Amino acid sequence: MATAEKPDVARYRDRMDKAVLALKEEFGSLRTGRASAGLLDQVHVEAYGSRMAINQLGSVSVPEPRSITVSIYDKALVVSVEKAIRNAGLGLNPVVEGQNLRIPVPPLTEERRRDLAKLAGKYAEQQKIAARNVRREAMDDLRKAEKDAVISQDEQKRLEADVQKITDEAVRRIDDLLKTKEQEIMQV
Repeated sequence: MATAEKPDVARYRDRMDKAVLALKEEFGSLRTGRASAGLLDQVHVEAYGSRMAINQLGSVSVPEPRSITVSIYDKALVVSVEKAIRNAGLGLNPVVEGQNLRIPVPPLTEERRRDLAKLAGKYAEQQKIAARNVRREAMDDLRKAEKDAVISQDEQKRLEADVQKITDEAVRRIDDLLKTKEQEIMQV
């Protein structure tokens, strides 16, 4: 018979922190009207028999606020990278200049800004759900530990309160990130 172990609240906090981090990464790929090297992070290219990120195939830089340049290492991949950027749904049209791609970042329309704000809200909601799932799992683990007499009922209640606090903190951080990103998107 396996012995149950005492639930570790720090492990649940870690997993909720990862949900917040994942949201930051997703927000990095959302266009805000300004050029950003992170804008191309979600774009993948078929190269060398697998799907690779653009930053593995060339160096991405932002020489000015309204353009991105990508210097492709292998000349044979220039066309593939160009197509991947065009088809990524970012509204970007790269210009090929030898082994380099110059990508002008056009200003966003009001409608596109609203769409991006909605998408940011959807990303935030997915991460809130992830944090709540971690909370649900933690509460189940605490109930099981109490039932198996690994922790006392008082300790279970105290740990449940701790888990609720870290869940509330994670949700608050997600809401703060969303608010900041929406302001950034809607800024003209």
